[in-house]
Amino acid sequence: MTHVVTENCIKCKFTDCVDVCPVDCFREGPNFLVIDPDECIDCAVCIPECPANAIFAEEDLPADQLKFVALNAELTPLFASISRSKKPLADADDWNGKTDKLGLLER
Repeated sequence: MTHVVTENCIKCKFTDCVDVCPVDCFREGPNFLVIDPDECIDCAVCIPECPANAIFAEEDLPADQLKFVALNAELTPLFASISRSKKPLADADDWNGKTDKLGLLER
């Protein structure tokens, strides 16, 4: 099993989770992070670090977020590796908690 970054990360991109990852499995896109499913060791240390509550163990994903398993895998090779935290997007707090953001995902 792996961990999955879900919709609430879109347009927030808090990177607190990146600092605690022992295997550097996060990848960074313009306005979203993903977890490389081949690199994730299922340690779960990233889950409590996410201020947007956007990371779940695959088996704990809410039903409406299941599509993000495939999306994380699809975007992993397209996004660059990130191993240190950065400032979130300027309006991250405004987007945190909003729904229906999938159409806003930048690849």
